[in-house]
This record gives sequence, structure tokens and C-alpha cells, in this order.
Amino acid sequence: MHSVADNVSWIEALSPWPEEFGLGRMRQLLAELGDPQDVFRAVHVVGTNGKTTTTRMCAALLVAEGKAVGAYTSPHVTGWAERIQVNGEPVDLEAALARVRPAAEAVGATQFEALTAAALAEFRAAGVHAAVVEAGLGGRLDATNVLDAPVVVLTNVDLEHTDVLGGTREEIAREKLAVIRPGATAVLGEPEWEELAREAGAEAVVVTGRSNLALAVAAAESFLGKQVDPAPAEEATVPGRLERVGDAPLEIWDGAHNLGGVGYVLARLPSRRYVVAASILADKDIDGMLAALSALGGTFVATRSTNSRALAAGELAAKAGRFFDRVETVADPAEAVERARVLAGAGGAVLVTGSLYLLADLAAVRPQAPVP
Repeated sequence: MHSVADNVSWIEALSPWPEEFGLGRMRQLLAELGDPQDVFRAVHVVGTNGKTTTTRMCAALLVAEGKAVGAYTSPHVTGWAERIQVNGEPVDLEAALARVRPAAEAVGATQFEALTAAALAEFRAAGVHAAVVEAGLGGRLDATNVLDAPVVVLTNVDLEHTDVLGGTREEIAREKLAVIRPGATAVLGEPEWEELAREAGAEAVVVTGRSNLALAVAAAESFLGKQVDPAPAEEATVPGRLERVGDAPLEIWDGAHNLGGVGYVLARLPSRRYVVAASILADKDIDGMLAALSALGGTFVATRSTNSRALAAGELAAKAGRFFDRVETVADPAEAVERARVLAGAGGAVLVTGSLYLLADLAAVRPQAPVP
């Protein structure tokens, strides 16, 4: 019997990236577990930005309608258990991991495959009526593409992981929409993908607003076949998304990890001059993100998350020098945030951003309770 710490260490030690993308190993793992994904209906959420918030909101709406609901999201900010929830609460992580570990080890599952299997098996064990499942990377070859989901949500499409998903928005949209099964309903935040959704097999297409709330409501209504009250979705909270964690200085954490995400944040921040503390993955549009963030103020603190794809703090600082008047390099994330607070002063403001992995690294120094 493995302990909780053993299982968490096991998950952390697994490779997050497969040697080759594909569904063969994932299907083999689920077959060993008795195909838990076949016993509940699902809403499958794909897209570039907003997937986690849309997933949590949709799950909250279904719970409010009296359903037992699982929700699976990634990556996490506060801890691994954040990724797998039933009825809005994290599950027993020990039980979820222990249930799948022998089979996952036997097939050589990756980190994301093992976590996805743990979520699906947990949902079966909990007897959920529905699961709202966020895709990890893309769709067609993603480990979550084992669901026969009657509703698929495509939040939006931007250039990302072009080495895997394709070099144009259309190619990326096609990869994401490949999770659609014949007869499903596709919920789109962008109308331009309607034809591709129908080509992928969608019987019905619902085009709604780009907001996470609009997408979640449309998905829940498509799943239930009736209108829902949107209020429960507005109460759903997601760590690291426009999360206010301090008052003096005003401090906001958001895991915006690409240019589209930064644009979303900029339009919603309180009007202040911010000191920006950030780590950004090397495969992102770093110059574009820095240029956009420079509109918030002239001071930038460069750091580096523990993710292997993160740009070195010194390299990020060198790039930031083109856009900010004052740039400092502080390699340790916690020290970088503390330095940003000092630079902002009691009456200033701090934005911690650039990567959800950065926010996960900062979990140990999070305030004990969010500032209301």
C-alpha cells in the first residue's frame, strides 16, 4: 500500500510528455480499469484559453440542477487534488491515485494519462451523472479523447504548441474539434469554426459569446436540454485566475500564459500602475506578452518557474528590457514576488503572471485565505 506522499511523489516523477503522442496507451490503461469513461455522460472542453474556468462553471451549473458532477481540470495551482473534483470538492487524492497506479505502472502511463485515468475512475466510483472534462493539449491525440461526449465546447483558438497542433489557427481548431463524436452538439465561442465542427460530426452547433460564463451556460443547457439559471456559475472560483491575494500593495495573480490570456487580463484589471512579476514558458510569444504587459507600468521582475520549459530568468529579463524601464532578475519565484511588493510599495499594485506553473510554485507562500 502506497501512502499519499508516495502517490504524489509518483505522479510528480512521471514524465508529463509522451515520447510520441497517441491514444493507444491511454485506451489500454482504461481497458485495464474496466473503461470507467463509458458509465457517465460528459461535456468535453477544448480550446486555447478559458478551459478551466468554463469547466468549473459548467460543473457548478449542472450541480445546481441536481446532478452529481465530476470536474477534471489542468494544470493545478494549489495542489494536485485541485484537478479532480466531485460536486465542487476535491476528491480523496490517495484513493484516486491508488485505484489506478498498478495499471498505470504496468502500461507505462505518462503523468497526464495517469491523472486522467484517476479522474475518470474516481467519477465512476462516485456515481456521477455527468463529468465536465478539460482537455490537456489539443484534442485529437489528447488523453481525454476517450469520451463519447454529447457536448463539446471549443472556447477559442490561438496559436499554441504549433510543433504538435499545426502552424495555423485552422489546423489547431481542426485538432481540437477532432474530439467531436457523430451526433454531438458543439458549443463555440468563435463563429468561424462552425463548418469545421460540422465536418467533425457535430449534429448541432451553438455559437455563443466568448465569455467563459456564456460558454458554460450554453454547454449546460445543451447537455440538459433546458434553460438554466446562470447564477451558480458566477459563484464558481478558480485559483490563479484574476485572483486577488493582497491589499497593501494590491496584488493579483493570474496564470495568463499566452498573448490571448494577457489581453483578457488587461481588460479586467483595476486601473493601477503595476509592478509585474512573471515567468513565461520558452515556447510562447514572449515578446508579444511583454509588450502587452508593459502597458501596466514600467517595472518588471523576471523569475523562472520550475517547469522545464520555462525561459531562464536572465533571458526573460533581457527580453523585458526592450519594453520596461526598470527590470530586475530574481530567480527564486517567492523572492521575486516579495521584491515586486517592495518595488510597488504599500500604495502600489503587483501582478504575478505568465504561467500557471509559476503560481503552483508559489503555493507554499500563498495567503491563507483570499482577500474578498
